[in-house]
Amino acid sequence: MPTHGHPPLDHVLDLLLDAVCVVDAQGRFLYVGSAGERIFGYTAQEMVGRPMIDLVFPGDRARTLNAVDEIMASGHKPHFENRYVRKDGHIVDIMWTARWSEADGVRVAVARDVTELKRAQSMQAALYAISKAAHAAEDLPTLFQHIHRIVGGLLPAVNFFVALYDAAEDRLTFPYHVDELDAAPAAGSLASGTLSAEVIRSGQTLHLSRDGARLPSAAAHADVGSAAVDWLGVPLQSQGRVIGALVVKSHTGATQYTAADAELLKFVSTQVATAIERKQTQTRLQHMARHDPLTDLPNRSLVQDRMATALARARRDRTGLSLLYLDLDMFKQVNDRFGHAAGDSLLQDVARRLDHCVRESDTVGRMGGDEFVVLLASIQSTAHAPQVAEKIRLALCRPFDLAGQALSISPSIGIAHYPEHGDDAEQLIHRADEAMYAAKQDGGNRIRIAGQAGNAGPGAMGANRVP
Repeated sequence: MPTHGHPPLDHVLDLLLDAVCVVDAQGRFLYVGSAGERIFGYTAQEMVGRPMIDLVFPGDRARTLNAVDEIMASGHKPHFENRYVRKDGHIVDIMWTARWSEADGVRVAVARDVTELKRAQSMQAALYAISKAAHAAEDLPTLFQHIHRIVGGLLPAVNFFVALYDAAEDRLTFPYHVDELDAAPAAGSLASGTLSAEVIRSGQTLHLSRDGARLPSAAAHADVGSAAVDWLGVPLQSQGRVIGALVVKSHTGATQYTAADAELLKFVSTQVATAIERKQTQTRLQHMARHDPLTDLPNRSLVQDRMATALARARRDRTGLSLLYLDLDMFKQVNDRFGHAAGDSLLQDVARRLDHCVRESDTVGRMGGDEFVVLLASIQSTAHAPQVAEKIRLALCRPFDLAGQALSISPSIGIAHYPEHGDDAEQLIHRADEAMYAAKQDGGNRIRIAGQAGNAGPGAMGANRVP
């Protein structure tokens, strides 16, 4: 009978898709199967005699050496994952099965390239994380921080920013911008000629590097500062339109983005765009529920919430708090003579002037009709409130331009102080409202402090004038 000889063992090992490696007790490669060149990028001749730890990704070397100690102590380790740096500089994820032979003084290990599997798992995990962040983040800045961290888990993202485009206003903004060298760019238009504007305009991924060897050139210039060594931007697309761009960049040659990086960033961009739009919608609805639709000032509900917060801070810090309640004298006559559209325009102008009279930490709110409040938080002296009230009175007494016609009005202003006139929001609003009506009954265009009968205040002069 004919006999069938077996092929040499090294020929059989070379047929494997996984790489068989033999390492001596000092950690030097003694043998590497032919699959090693596909996985590691080095030929077997280049690897034999070289310490295996030299090829391990620096961040994984400590735990790799710990795993080696375990293998030599227990004799085997069926599953262990680490990262190696290929000859071309790319990082590859390896899953090992290893056994130590005390008699032969060698470790025999089988390496399987699981880079694509790990990438797929990372991408799925990133999508889940973005979806979770979209629900958990309380506002857009927090959402952007989460997205930055998630993207940073997929590819180098030390320098990362989000550009958003408002097509209705042709306005390109940068609500999130983290960069080692440059501050956030100023807002601009889509015609600004910047790289991010080009990504949004074209709806295409743009990848540029200083060497230009593998990437297309572009006439667009950097959004801010000097051009990065490596720049990668992908469009944020939602429902068939581009709402912005995600950008990562490097200022040194240490990081060079690859086609795989571009694919990863583009893969998550759709989920990011959806998350951003969802958060924008939530923010818009919350804003609408808490702000007056005509003047965009805080409404009664938000004013009361801010008062509660300010009162808690005042009790804790032992500081003062004052509330101004004001009404526009003879506003009804303006509506009757010029119409409600003109009255609405006047209220919007009043709101803008009120905002310019107070600090950023103060709150201007509309209670309804032509009634407004001003919350002065964390004040050291009650004398501050009448000073602000007089500033407001003078500002509102300046003529308004109403459809090309000058219109003069005046306010009646009531003031209540914490804790003299109340220790909760409702009490202070009520006392300030009473003082305002008292000022109006005295003829208007004046300031009245709660509990001070007959106090005309510094604004007792001047009659109301409606042309």
